[in-house]
This record gives sequence, C-alpha cells and structure tokens, in this order.
Amino acid sequence: MAYSTELADRVRERLSIEGNIEVEEKKMFSGLSFLVNGKMCINISHDNLMCRYDPELEDEVSEKKGFLPMIMKGKQLKGYCYVEPIGFQKADDFEYWIKICIDYNPKAKVSKK
Repeated sequence: MAYSTELADRVRERLSIEGNIEVEEKKMFSGLSFLVNGKMCINISHDNLMCRYDPELEDEVSEKKGFLPMIMKGKQLKGYCYVEPIGFQKADDFEYWIKICIDYNPKAKVSKK
C-alpha cells in the first residue's frame, strides 16, 4: 500500500486538534484511511487526498484546484473525490478539504461491513 507518510502525518496532526471525535486509522482503498466516529472521512492514496464530503457541495468542490472526480464502475461518485497535491499545498486549501470532510461526517452513513 503506497501512500505519502508525510501527508498522513499532516492529516493525523490536523485531526488531533478536533474535539469530540474518535479517529481510527485503517489501511484500505490502496492507502491509509482516517475513520472519524466509525465512518470513512479522509484517505491518503499515494500523494493524493481522497475526501468524503456533502454531495450538495459537488459544484463548489469540483471547481477547486487539484480536484479529481472519483470514478467507480464507470460512474462518478458524488460526495467523494481525489485531490492532487497542488490542491492542498497551501495551509488554507488543506484546511478547506479537512473541514468539509469533518463537517459532513455526522451526516455520513456508516459503510456496510
């Protein structure tokens, strides 16, 4: 499983300052996933972030630098995307992606096991 350990450390550090959340790390999606309160929230895949966010933000999110749609079985998965490093190099951009993932987490459904 190839993922950027530096990016994982950055996400880990950022999540550690959030109050009232439980974070679990799990190797999945060919990378490292950060589950927040038992739900997949953000993932590190190679050098990219994989984000889970409110599908209602799709238009806004798709305009962001570094956005790549998540395609599964030939269809775009709304509410999920990859973000290339150019899209989160700046602290404000990184914060944007983390925040939309954390904000959506309470509304997100738990994946089937």
